[in-house]
Amino acid sequence: MLRPGQTPAGTGGPTVTRIGVIGTGVMGADHARLLTGAVSGARVGGVFDTDGARARGVATASGGARVFADPYALITDDGIDAVLVASSDATHEDYVLACVAAGKPVLCEKPLAPSAAACARIVEAEAGHGSRLITVGFMRRFDPGYTDMRRLLAAGEIGAPLMLHNVHRNPAAVPGLPGSALITNSAVHELDIVRWLFGEEIVEVAVHTPRASAQAGGTRDPQLLVLRTESGVLADVEIFVNARYGYEVRCELVGEAGTVTVDAPPPTSLRRGGLNARTLPGDWRPRFAEAYRLELQDWIDGAGAGATAWDGFAATVVAESCVAALASGQRHPVALPPMPALYRG
Repeated sequence: MLRPGQTPAGTGGPTVTRIGVIGTGVMGADHARLLTGAVSGARVGGVFDTDGARARGVATASGGARVFADPYALITDDGIDAVLVASSDATHEDYVLACVAAGKPVLCEKPLAPSAAACARIVEAEAGHGSRLITVGFMRRFDPGYTDMRRLLAAGEIGAPLMLHNVHRNPAAVPGLPGSALITNSAVHELDIVRWLFGEEIVEVAVHTPRASAQAGGTRDPQLLVLRTESGVLADVEIFVNARYGYEVRCELVGEAGTVTVDAPPPTSLRRGGLNARTLPGDWRPRFAEAYRLELQDWIDGAGAGATAWDGFAATVVAESCVAALASGQRHPVALPPMPALYRG
């Protein structure tokens, strides 16, 4: 069986990794588009979605990929080398476990699974398999701004880190969205970035809420998360999913000798009549388009820079601690079990 980026013995040339895409909604369709037209060494070999018409549309746009009626048949098919899971969150555990059982690499969109207990079962299965097959879709690890911030920190350009300020705003959310969903579906990206940027675990969290926005439709929105890492770095995350004006993600890292700021890629700027304006995207896809492409290319190449199953588990544990802090109004510790040997180094 081929892994992403591998070449069959004796062929003398690169192989094209055949990807099976499970879930062809917004994320799955966008991944299929990138795999078809923007990522080298890959093609979409098969698709599955509970909406057959949607699956057929993505299959056609992907150059005639096979449409599967059964996701588990896609996973075990000899014509599929690796699997991309972009289906609903509740399905992730079963599909990822099926990929591990089949010995096939899988890129699973976040979350790895909806609960820490489910993520732990996945980690246990992969550790039992004995090699890493799972990548979790925390694409910000590939965003040029974030990777440059991490490089500058590692090079000592701003001295030892002290604080990280994060802003994460969406234009609108579904009315009545549970307050916990702001953490588990949105702020979880920042939870992963904090661990990745500083190379250490988050050990304590708190969640503060001002009065809810009149635009929030009953949701506890916005929220301010405060995270403390093992070495004492503080990171705050403002999550505001009904900000109305557009999609915006930015952050500032404060060190002992300077700061590094990550903002949106430079867009076109309009200056007219005393106004200096730039447009903002309506959702995450334009803002992180390059990050998604680089993430997929890394996965296909087998470079291994993506988030592991352990990273997916750890982010979910932190998210559950934040949800507990939201409910109690108190600081909440984060308790992770020892990391399995498979994920060390």
